[in-house]
Amino acid sequence: MHTFAAAGAGFLLAVLWFDLMFDMQTRGHAGNVLPPEVLASISAYYRRVTTDAYPMNRLVALVMLLTLAAIRVQIVQGDNPWWVGWGSIALAGSGFVPTMTRTVPNARRLGSGKDMAEEQSRLARAICRDHMFSFARMFLVLLLQLMAR
Repeated sequence: MHTFAAAGAGFLLAVLWFDLMFDMQTRGHAGNVLPPEVLASISAYYRRVTTDAYPMNRLVALVMLLTLAAIRVQIVQGDNPWWVGWGSIALAGSGFVPTMTRTVPNARRLGSGKDMAEEQSRLARAICRDHMFSFARMFLVLLLQLMAR
């Protein structure tokens, strides 16, 4: 099962990498409001991936669930040290919940382009921060899974 969990973590890392390529535009700008071209770029990206890409955008949520299921099977089978499975499920689960309850709704809202520039800037920075933490968590999950036999 560690192969499936590692594959899921790798896929999610790739998705996060693409998100972060856009998110990183928020870095290095002083003040509350990001430049219009930065907001336009990030907003267009999140409109594409959260709304325009339906139904393909559901694949990320499916992979999250399948990765958690693979880790759960790994724990039940008990073929690896306990800390591999439990550490993986704690890291992945602690990332998936805020992703579905905060990051995705923020990305949809940012992609709608309906807010003022100040609010869009706040959303873009929050999404970037969430994605950086998620990337670190999924990287650790992948490492744990690669350590499994």
